[in-house]
Amino acid sequence: MSLLDRLENKFGHWAIPGLLRYVAALNALCYVLLKFNPHFLNALVLDRTALLQGEVWRLVSYIFIPQVGGFFPDWFTMAFYVLYLLWVGDGLEQAWGAFRLNIYYLLGMIGTTAAALISNGDPAGFMLNTTLLLAFARFYPDTTILLMFVLPVKVKWLAWFTGALLIWGLFVSSWANRFATFAALLNFFIFFGRELIHQARTHRETGQRRARFERDQRSATDESLHKCHICGRTEHSAPELEFRVAADGEEYCAEHLPQRG
Repeated sequence: MSLLDRLENKFGHWAIPGLLRYVAALNALCYVLLKFNPHFLNALVLDRTALLQGEVWRLVSYIFIPQVGGFFPDWFTMAFYVLYLLWVGDGLEQAWGAFRLNIYYLLGMIGTTAAALISNGDPAGFMLNTTLLLAFARFYPDTTILLMFVLPVKVKWLAWFTGALLIWGLFVSSWANRFATFAALLNFFIFFGRELIHQARTHRETGQRRARFERDQRSATDESLHKCHICGRTEHSAPELEFRVAADGEEYCAEHLPQRG
């Protein structure tokens, strides 16, 4: 029995069913409140100074800051974000159960929060959402979504593209951002690291076995039935030649066939 199984048996009753539905609802609520009072944002952000003064709710409240912006209107982006949380949350909870999804999200929050506090920067909320997408792609790789409601894309390709961007960022960003990326992806590595390593090892071993098989097949194909005892030519290297077995029991090409005395 794995550690997660033991934890679920002992603490599973504390899990919050539909966790990401609550997160989505609180994001929508904060979006509305910020429309009435933009200064409300100051009470939500993860501010290290305020946290040290006892405002501990900031360890959680920052995940409710609406993820809006870009080329589309705020209300459109907000609606898309809420639908994303509902869709991913329901899918992961169906695959994992409430307890494991709770643990996964909690670990992601811990990594994101720790990275922000250590670097004294803004918590990378988008990184937390990225870990949800990567986990979703592990369970539903061939699910097709309409990107921006127009372009059909399989979830696995979207996850691969996102992963490639993260890896690229590791080479071009600062050490603080690199640490933030690793910390924010802590939950994904904990849940899927062993599985990914096993798949990579299996893929490598399969490739090696295939290469050996193809090499053996080529070797078997290259083996000749006829070979001149003198010049070493075969029916493969000189298909125009004829071969004969002489009285001495050796095989010769027509050019080197010993003459009978």
